[in-house]
Amino acid sequence: MGASGSTRRVTFEADENENITVVKGVRLSDSVIDRMKEPSSPSGRPQSQRRSPGAVNDEELKKRIAEELALERARRDAEAQKRRLKQEQAYVRDEFGKILERERMSSNEHLTRAILRERAATEEERQKAQRFKKRLKYGGMDLRPCCSTNRGLER
Repeated sequence: MGASGSTRRVTFEADENENITVVKGVRLSDSVIDRMKEPSSPSGRPQSQRRSPGAVNDEELKKRIAEELALERARRDAEAQKRRLKQEQAYVRDEFGKILERERMSSNEHLTRAILRERAATEEERQKAQRFKKRLKYGGMDLRPCCSTNRGLER
């Protein structure tokens, strides 16, 4: 509305009842003058309290800005917390996976050892049975107990 290098002075004055504000040194467009000529709304509020829809006082503006900043900060904090939670969940999931894998490997190792022991014991028993079978077949084995004598049987 005004030139950047203007030295125009603007003054505000109010009448004794403070119902009318006089602004001196301001150039108004025709549309503003036409709106000023229109009858006021029947809301019953005095002219000094009525504002245009876009007008906001400094306190309200500061309050709105502070609220918006607080909401934005809270939103960013919530997003950051959500990201941290997802990262922590992924870390825990990975750690559980590693633990489960170690447990599975350990169980397999123990099971493999037990199977090998059983196979070895089975093989040893099989070989022992074969040796006894050969001794019986060729008559090289005495079926009597090794330490006992027939003294008790002869009576």
